[in-house]
Amino acid sequence: MTDNPVDGSNLPTILNFISAAAGLGTAAIGLVDASKAFCGGQSNFGFGFIKTAIERFLPAVDDGPQAFGKADILRTLKSNWINGVPAADQKAKARAMIHLRLTRGDAPALAALAGVKPEVLTSVAQKAMTGDDVTKAEIAVLGQFDAVLAAVLDEAYERADQRYRNTAKLLAVVVAMVLAVGAAWLIQAPPALGAPPPPPYLGSGRFWLAVLVGLVSAPLAPVAKDLATSLQNAISAVRAAKL
Repeated sequence: MTDNPVDGSNLPTILNFISAAAGLGTAAIGLVDASKAFCGGQSNFGFGFIKTAIERFLPAVDDGPQAFGKADILRTLKSNWINGVPAADQKAKARAMIHLRLTRGDAPALAALAGVKPEVLTSVAQKAMTGDDVTKAEIAVLGQFDAVLAAVLDEAYERADQRYRNTAKLLAVVVAMVLAVGAAWLIQAPPALGAPPPPPYLGSGRFWLAVLVGLVSAPLAPVAKDLATSLQNAISAVRAAKL
């Protein structure tokens, strides 16, 4: 038994597969991203974590018909989330809007969430409205409230970003598999005149091969170029070692 020479004769076929699969993955990612045109599409995923966190700091109060209330705050934050505003800016805006609620009689309820004295946080809110100077004790209480708020917002935005990215990747894989399965069905040769009909496509080897190609294409797309280059270099190194 002799070893086959490492001549890289099948390398063009492998590189063509990597290129084609990467193209399919890129197309699938683009289609998923295009869903943003329809009410935000994939960008809606993950915002539920942010909404739940923010609602904890928005007690149910009567804002009045003309007030900038809870619903307006959530709509503003969702718009920023869907439009991809930098996370730091989104968190800063969320903190600013919650601070505004301190001046609307929500200080006692918000103090309970942060574990600070309600009367001190209420005093800080009142002085913010009147422009009076705050004491060191009040600054410390406000700092504690901000620390708790920042921790809650950090957790919410990190979990939201993780849900968004994971869902987008999963959707891209699903779209790639659908495209691959459809393409394999379209390119199968029709039976010759008088020949027996081909076996059912669903569940056939061609079908599962298309599913496999679609499954790997989306993860392959971002690294296809590096993978192809690495493969070429590896074959060159092995070939040189055998000389």
